[in-house]
Amino acid sequence: MSIASDQLVHRVISRLRLRHMPLLLALERQRSVSRVAAEMNLSQPAVTKMLREIEDIFAVPLFTRTRQGLEPTPTGLSVLAHARLALADADALGRELAVIEAGLSGRLRLGVIPYIARPVLDAACTFGLARSPRISVLVREGTTDELVAALRAHELDCVIARTFYVPGEDIMQRPLYREEPVLVVPTQAAARLARSGLDWGRLAERDWLLPPPNTPIRRTINTMFAVAGVAQPTPIVETYSIKTMATVLRSHLGAITIVPRGVAAELVEAEGATTLPHPLSWDLPPVGVMWRRESGEDEKIAALVASVTAVGGRV
Repeated sequence: MSIASDQLVHRVISRLRLRHMPLLLALERQRSVSRVAAEMNLSQPAVTKMLREIEDIFAVPLFTRTRQGLEPTPTGLSVLAHARLALADADALGRELAVIEAGLSGRLRLGVIPYIARPVLDAACTFGLARSPRISVLVREGTTDELVAALRAHELDCVIARTFYVPGEDIMQRPLYREEPVLVVPTQAAARLARSGLDWGRLAERDWLLPPPNTPIRRTINTMFAVAGVAQPTPIVETYSIKTMATVLRSHLGAITIVPRGVAAELVEAEGATTLPHPLSWDLPPVGVMWRRESGEDEKIAALVASVTAVGGRV
């Protein structure tokens, strides 16, 4: 490392403060010193002075003025990315200290996809209760794309989602289980559809309930129709909500969906829905648990991974 690089690192470590981060992110969001001043209840000269202090640390501009307002420079974009991570980590630290003060041993932020086997979800949600002292667990639901982005942004500690991502240098993952697809229809229509055999053309004419676009399972279902030589249907409802699907299947005789077998069991339990016996196959990636490589030695994450791995092997 050169002398200039050493000096830059020293300035960043010794002079950059956490209080600088909200200002930088506000400038990125508002693109205007005056709007940032109003948002943060500061004077414009105070905002300008603080920005100059920060830019002096890096010895280069972090923003340039354009007709559209302030635009981050390449250095500014890098600093902003690290500022977001720093604030996310600071928020996580503050909340974890609060639960420790309340008598718990820590806090874990967990992301899960909507379609997840119940035993794995049960193990993930209750694992903190089995610890002594107990751990506070925040559970956030979302698509695989959303959850992995939140994991990389330090907004989540661990994610249970589709493992189609190449782990790379920052993400580690462990497959838990695979799922087979099942057709689910209203109970009143099940006997007739079961007798007629698997006819993708006829099934495509029914009223489909499908996951939202650009999700792994939606793409996989689209591929199933393409392989059968049938145009993918236009759904009447796009949802990941099991409760919503159960409601439509009870009330609409023409409804149909394809879901993992574990989700199908929940729809049948809700009454009004039945699975069809037609064997199906798909290339849906397995469900797995993911975490950031840098946090691999965190005892809470290691305990969660062990807990869901033990259950996943029995799904």
